[in-house]
Amino acid sequence: MYPSVNDAHRFTTDGHPVPASGIPSTSPTQPYAPPLPYTTSNVRFRGQPGQWSTGLCHCCDDPANCFITCFCPCITFGQIAEIVDRGSSSCAANGLIYGLLGMTGFACLYSCCYRSKLRGQYDLEELPCVDCLVHFCCETCALCQEYREIKSHGFDMGIGWEANVNRRNRGVTAAPVLAPGMTRC
Repeated sequence: MYPSVNDAHRFTTDGHPVPASGIPSTSPTQPYAPPLPYTTSNVRFRGQPGQWSTGLCHCCDDPANCFITCFCPCITFGQIAEIVDRGSSSCAANGLIYGLLGMTGFACLYSCCYRSKLRGQYDLEELPCVDCLVHFCCETCALCQEYREIKSHGFDMGIGWEANVNRRNRGVTAAPVLAPGMTRC
């Protein structure tokens, strides 16, 4: 009869719950709207807005990623960059660019740009210091923190942007449309 509490129309456009008024939010004159398709603005996550979900040095929260990042940071960076770019660039291409820049010593400049983009997308504070210094002094810790942050927003880092979007939109379907002239038997 009534839509479930978890439906997207129960949240305002900025992701906060609609205040309870005791009056149903749908009525016979207002049709039920299906949940919104995936965008980064309607994703719920752990942590407070403006705060990172984990600290810079909480690498023990995800030891497998910490291990991979220590020995091959181009993999972690590629995964981060694909999600931050919303699929406009591939994990492999970003990882390759990062690896080539790593040989010159400029990889931290490239990766700090993605930290800034990530902070902008999720309205995160520039902590513990400016992005370039974080990546220059603690590159692997910064990559691990960014990886954990994206995971805390509900992304499966191993499957990439397209598969994450498909997974989130899987349950969203439009009502079937009957072709003119068709009738029920």
